[in-house]
Amino acid sequence: MKLSNQAIGAVMMALQKSLMEQTDIVPVLQNFQLETTDNGEVIITNPPVVKTQGSPVVTTTETSKVVTN
Repeated sequence: MKLSNQAIGAVMMALQKSLMEQTDIVPVLQNFQLETTDNGEVIITNPPVVKTQGSPVVTTTETSKVVTN
């Protein structure tokens, strides 16, 4: 079993969010809901959302998309 690209992106988003908000990353990581794919990779079904003023909202999904508000 290994982390999927989506899961790695979710961990990086959690790190970015904790740095921007100056908060502890541990609760975010503890709340991750994990699933495995058919090929044995781990995905995170509830990745964090990072919001900044004047910028798009960035999320990590299977297809890695940028959502603008």
